[in-house]
Amino acid sequence: MPRGTPVILISIDTLRSDRLPAYGHDETATPAIASLSADAILVRRAYTNVPLTLPAHVSMLTGLYPPEHGVRDNAGYRLRSEGLPYLPRILEELGYRTGAAVSTFVLRATAGLDAGFDFYDDRLVIGAKTLLSDVQRDGHDTLDAAREWLQSVAGEPFFFFFHIYEPHTPHAPPEPYASRYESAYDGEVAAADAVIAELLEELKRLEVYDSAIILLTSDHGEGLYDHGDYEHGLLLYRESLQVPLLLKLPFSDRGGSTVERAVGLIDVVPTLAALLGAEVAHDLPGRSLLDGDDASEQRPLYAETFFPRFHFRWSELFSVIDPPYHYIQGPDPELYDLERDPQEKNNLLRDDRRVLGRMRQHLQDYEQSFAPPSEEDAETRQKLAALGYLGSTASSDDAELPDPKSQLATVEELKVAFEAYAEGRYQQAAEKFQSVLDTQPQLIDAWEQLGHARMAMGQPQAALDAFERAMELSGGSPPVAGAMASALLGLGRLDEARQYAELAVDGHEQSRDVLAQIHIRQGDLEAAEPIVLEALARRGSRLGPLLTAAELRFSQDRWQEALELTGQALAEFGDRTDWQSIRRIHYLRGSCFGHLQRLDDAAEAYAREAELFPATREAFTNLALVYTLQDNPQEARAALQRMLEANPTAAAHVDASRTLRRIGQPSAASSLLQDAQRRWPQDPGIRELG
Repeated sequence: MPRGTPVILISIDTLRSDRLPAYGHDETATPAIASLSADAILVRRAYTNVPLTLPAHVSMLTGLYPPEHGVRDNAGYRLRSEGLPYLPRILEELGYRTGAAVSTFVLRATAGLDAGFDFYDDRLVIGAKTLLSDVQRDGHDTLDAAREWLQSVAGEPFFFFFHIYEPHTPHAPPEPYASRYESAYDGEVAAADAVIAELLEELKRLEVYDSAIILLTSDHGEGLYDHGDYEHGLLLYRESLQVPLLLKLPFSDRGGSTVERAVGLIDVVPTLAALLGAEVAHDLPGRSLLDGDDASEQRPLYAETFFPRFHFRWSELFSVIDPPYHYIQGPDPELYDLERDPQEKNNLLRDDRRVLGRMRQHLQDYEQSFAPPSEEDAETRQKLAALGYLGSTASSDDAELPDPKSQLATVEELKVAFEAYAEGRYQQAAEKFQSVLDTQPQLIDAWEQLGHARMAMGQPQAALDAFERAMELSGGSPPVAGAMASALLGLGRLDEARQYAELAVDGHEQSRDVLAQIHIRQGDLEAAEPIVLEALARRGSRLGPLLTAAELRFSQDRWQEALELTGQALAEFGDRTDWQSIRRIHYLRGSCFGHLQRLDDAAEAYAREAELFPATREAFTNLALVYTLQDNPQEARAALQRMLEANPTAAAHVDASRTLRRIGQPSAASSLLQDAQRRWPQDPGIRELG
């Protein structure tokens, strides 16, 4: 292999091999992948070792199984690649320029994947209502983000890791694919192929394609209800494990040939290392795809999923493929013959005890013990212990847990709840999550999402109760700790909020913003400054750090700088409609304008905040103050009346009465207070004001 041969690793997330024409599926047109296939070696049976994006990609890039590299789930884990055979580092040592562009938050740089990369683009727009696992960008945009880097390295040895997310849920293919395909998943696959076509065309334009090694694969497949689950992660059937794998060698050497033996994603690193003559100082479980195709040399392929245990407290599953057999170990074990029964409909568990014994023996060679994410990091363990979580987690006990396949009806109920939340129907989402939890109170994700729904409804105490339950069940999840910090901040419990934000900040970027906001509220602007600067440096396309920085500059009486930061956030927000993600931005701008004596602008900003978020009472009261300064008492009264209509509560009446007194309307304040005393005679705020 020529020294410095370019290497391009393409990962199409959630792509089932049996939905490509190259693997016999003629209902989806994928001309770009078909063209690459003609120039490449096609591996007919390639398998992931875990049907989850982050751990599968870590295995793809290290050649190690999850028990060896330590990343077992999408959430709560961070790759610590020091001492591991991490592909970008291996190629960096060979003198390669290394770059990556990814399309999902799950593969963000802060998950530890950016080690060894010169260039790592993970800029994504994170909406307030979007589940982090669903945060993605269009594959064409991901490619556009990498074009300049690709052009800069085209004449040098380079490694490019390119990841697209099109076939992943939510399945909503763009036109013309949405109209062309009855199956939304097939439409997404066709859309993914269009992105690959654009990439291959760019490589040809740069005169790289012919001489390059190009490996195309996927991290895992998709259920599509073949066994009752639409997505992936819960089960270990073939549809979730089998992925496409194409290897194009320089100048299409061996193009059109096939590898018939079963291989795994763990074979990617040894294959590329062997081709490039790289030394790998690690005993890898995989082997090069080019080592021959002798079926007698077939070794078992391991797979696992701890997703059911981490998120639902259902049993984890393990499997081993030793062709033609596939054994799935769980509370209700299964054995299938993949050659005679590729759809895995006929469980042979009781038919062949000899094969069953051999498959169980294979699994004993792999570490299967349960280790919660927090147990990876000593500092995190100490913080959890200080908060009373570590060691008491219900998710790590040895109780007999149900098999995930027996719980699929609950999965469908949760799907409805998540969709309601994503569409902004928070009350409906909260009711649905609560309904599920009434019968399955151990579901960690449902408690967490119930908390988020309640936060969106302006109920921080109720949200805190839900987050607390999720923390107890998970044994201390950094994302949940971050959510608890936000709820405690909203309740003004700043010391407690800081403890949880500090626990979450290493694995949950949004908690950095919360931690800075806590310091600002506590008046410790000096402590907030470095946190804000770090958040800005690491923000990617997140808008939250801009808002936090604006709050800090406002607190430092640097009002013009605060306005510039909020203006930048609004410009980047553009024509999006998820205003929840930049809540209070107009309130902050109104306050800045007020200090700068730009009263018309202040009134406009406060009115906009009140329109978008009528539960923000201070937007109405400040608007009334501005109208009074503009000598417009009638508009001031009208603003307070709108606040009372939107918030028919004792607290709103207290705010309105106090504001009327401040703006010199004592008789109106007295009349309103008398009405409030009749309606809420025992309310402490009203009694204090009276």
